[in-house]
Amino acid sequence: MFQSFVAIGDSFTEGVGDELGDGRVRGWADLVALGLAAASAQRVTYANLAIRGRKLGPLIAEQLEPAIALAPQLISLNGGGNDIMRPRVTLESIADQLAEAARRVVAAGPHMLLLSGANPTHHLPAGRLIQKRGERLAALVRERYPRDGVTFVDNWADATLADIRYWSPDRMHMNALGHARVASNVLLALGCVVPTEWGVDEVAEAPAGERSRRTAAYYREYVLPWIGRRLTGRSSGDGREPKFAALTPVVPGPFISA
Repeated sequence: MFQSFVAIGDSFTEGVGDELGDGRVRGWADLVALGLAAASAQRVTYANLAIRGRKLGPLIAEQLEPAIALAPQLISLNGGGNDIMRPRVTLESIADQLAEAARRVVAAGPHMLLLSGANPTHHLPAGRLIQKRGERLAALVRERYPRDGVTFVDNWADATLADIRYWSPDRMHMNALGHARVASNVLLALGCVVPTEWGVDEVAEAPAGERSRRTAAYYREYVLPWIGRRLTGRSSGDGREPKFAALTPVVPGPFISA
């Protein structure tokens, strides 16, 4: 069982969409750390270096070596989601960067957890284009990543996660239920028991939610600000620091659904 875990990535790994009552974000990586702690008789430590809005190149340049330097037993990486939403993207390059990052991690000693994001495209403008890119990227990553020392979790292929019940109001980020589902996928892939209090199976068995409608208010609140940041070269992560920059002991606690 892994006693130390470092997560790197963008908003998906930072936990955006899974906001707690005090304004902090939690997310699947925090929940995986809690799951590892619950399954272990020893102390588990955890760091999360993810910064929202990061494209894959800057993400790897800024976060990979600091993560390796912490010398954890497990490092997770998800990235490329912000890249595939840009007008032009080379999917082969993204897959190559992810595979090379995995090789660097394994060569340094930690086990590599490589995972794809969930598929939000049923609820987004230009969803069909993004879905094609996401499916192609997941396929390329499956072809390229090294098999030794790597666990790959393909959340994009989890059809349950496409349901609107798992997504926050902006429809680009998962809510607490979505993050819990991803954490469940990861823990199962790592051979860990999923805490029953998360209710992941019960939620998945409930009736699907109605397909969402994109109203004028939705475009004003979420789409136009996103376009504005792209046009001005800004990012939602500008000026942000990692929420857990150093390995910190995990304190087990109850799962509270937002």
